[in-house]
Amino acid sequence: MNFLAIIPLAGTLSFGTEEIALRTGETLGGLLNASFGNAVELIVSIIALVKHEIVVVQTSLIGSILSNLLLVMGMAFFLGGINRFEQYFNTTVAQTASSLLAVSVLSLIIPSAFHWAGSSTGQDEKKLKEGIVGLSRGTAVILLLVYAVYLFFQLKSHAELFNIQSQKAPKRSELGRSAMQHLLQQSANTGAGTIGQSAVPGQAYPRTTVGSGSGSGPSGEAKETIVDEEDEEEEGPQPELLLVTAVILLAGSTALVAICAEFLVDSLDYLVEHSPISKYFVGLILLPIVGNAAEHATSVTVAYKDKMDLAIGVAVGSSMQIALLVIPFIVVLGWIMGIDEMTLYFDGFQVVLLLVSVLLVNYLIQDGKSNFLEGTLLIATYVIIAVAAWYFPGAATERTQ
Repeated sequence: MNFLAIIPLAGTLSFGTEEIALRTGETLGGLLNASFGNAVELIVSIIALVKHEIVVVQTSLIGSILSNLLLVMGMAFFLGGINRFEQYFNTTVAQTASSLLAVSVLSLIIPSAFHWAGSSTGQDEKKLKEGIVGLSRGTAVILLLVYAVYLFFQLKSHAELFNIQSQKAPKRSELGRSAMQHLLQQSANTGAGTIGQSAVPGQAYPRTTVGSGSGSGPSGEAKETIVDEEDEEEEGPQPELLLVTAVILLAGSTALVAICAEFLVDSLDYLVEHSPISKYFVGLILLPIVGNAAEHATSVTVAYKDKMDLAIGVAVGSSMQIALLVIPFIVVLGWIMGIDEMTLYFDGFQVVLLLVSVLLVNYLIQDGKSNFLEGTLLIATYVIIAVAAWYFPGAATERTQ
């Protein structure tokens, strides 16, 4: 029940965040969406850490990154691309976040390599663990500093790069109508003898941006349609709550999430003992789906409206915040609490999954375009990971502990 209760609470967090985001602009709005969307993961991780459920902490954080990168962004690409041939987004924003994700993956690979190298050379296990603890805590502090520098880069020194409007894409039906009107207009102006020349197979219909010149733009109808859609987006939606009310809503929702998370973590042992589900699968797959409900709803909704910058900002930005803020913070918190088991030495299976996912996302977003096929690839990858997590041998071990 607590598992299901977190889902509408995550939606309430999303609604309150959207209300505040409407008053702060698209860039800061995406940052707020990602921040408060990660409140669920942060609360669950803190409670699990206090109860020494290290497996739940580590798997849920890695699972949250995978869920955002593959499931959330995959659904955004897929549903946004159903009605449009392609969608476009700010590559600077996406690739900057992906580069930071690559750094975070490196911070998880190094402790694993450190442990492997030490074990293979016969190093004392106690000293090896002490070295991993020190390495993890030092790396966590560095990652927090990197995140602080990134915030300054995004909100201050290079804010204009993140505010560049990406190209808007007309819907398929509108593109078809404008193409037909283009041919009919040429037919009327030049006569039947030149229609064949203007409709040569393989001649691409020109891709357009709003406000482009007539030499590279769409027909008048397509231009008017895109401009009208942008005008509608600029005029609405409007805030429904006062700023103070939205803040109170966020605070109340966060408190309720904390209560539900407390009972949820307490019930995991019973769930594992009386079902075939392991803590490994719960942490890597189930908890992230619940925790990312807010990002999922927001990202898919704005992607369907062709606001891909915000969709990418929520999905990739949230993953980056987990990697550079939440995970290092949890390691530092474990340091303060004297919990030496909380390190950046994650299961090798999780590290490989994260590495492959980041590489795939980097490859797909490098051209600044998306379509429903790319969304399908991301979703399929996530499903494969879910199946692997269910059958992973370590899951059975966790079930018997």
